[in-house]
Amino acid sequence: MKLLSFQLEGQILYGPKVKREEAVWDAFGLATHYGETRFPKTIIEGVSLGLDFVELIRKLVTRAEKEGDAGEYKYSFSSIEWLAPIPRTPKNVICVGKNYFDHATEMGDEAAPEKLMIFTKSPTTITADEQQLPIHSEVTENLDYEGELAVVISKKGHNIPKQLAYDYIFGYTIANDITARDIQKAHGQFFLGKSLNASCPMGPYLVTKDELPNPNNLSIVTKVNDEIRQNSNTDAMMFKVDEIIAEVSRFVTLEPGDVILTGTPAGVGKGLNPPVYLKEGDTVNISIEGIGTLSNRFV
Repeated sequence: MKLLSFQLEGQILYGPKVKREEAVWDAFGLATHYGETRFPKTIIEGVSLGLDFVELIRKLVTRAEKEGDAGEYKYSFSSIEWLAPIPRTPKNVICVGKNYFDHATEMGDEAAPEKLMIFTKSPTTITADEQQLPIHSEVTENLDYEGELAVVISKKGHNIPKQLAYDYIFGYTIANDITARDIQKAHGQFFLGKSLNASCPMGPYLVTKDELPNPNNLSIVTKVNDEIRQNSNTDAMMFKVDEIIAEVSRFVTLEPGDVILTGTPAGVGKGLNPPVYLKEGDTVNISIEGIGTLSNRFV
């Protein structure tokens, strides 16, 4: 199932994409219409129910399509404002650094990292597909893109065994880990250079894990102004999704709605010779097999 979050008339809503239509169902609206009083009001509440939540939504949609009396809870994409699938995480966005060997080498490393490299982005970085993003020229001249597979956690867990890691996943989306390289270098750490406002667009959909049974074998392509810059596959990740969850949860208690960015392949602006950073008017499109395309223009 492809889920999205959106805003309509000042309300934050969520629901599944309508099959064969450029439209979305308002899941909570359908539940209210059919008298389902215990249905989750927010997508994070729903995510915490795992695939049971998906089944609840399927039943509502099937009923709406069969009975044909709930059309007022279906909205065309043109009538809504897209939000990130998880509009706000419980904590900072958790990120994996240098998880593709070719990216590690283009950034100057001679050998692959022996241990998982973890940093975070502020939750204020989260924004949506098709949103125009600030170029932040007042603070940086080296704004860069990083196309990544993002994992959304479904239930609370600490010290999760690797063999159980996939039980804690709700689904997957696309993220752009936008980075101010000069700020990163000047401060000698990642957080500030990674946490400029609207520097973590995610979307367009949150695809449930039953539709992507193997996240470690998905094509990932990033284009800047229609020029392919990154072209790889998640099978090139040095630390796979289950290893990431197991290792992070040794130290951090994961919660429903937590988002983990799994790293970016080679082809970032800094890795080009000479480096080519983002500028006003650039459009970045990141496509991941089975999820879709995340698109943003910089202004």
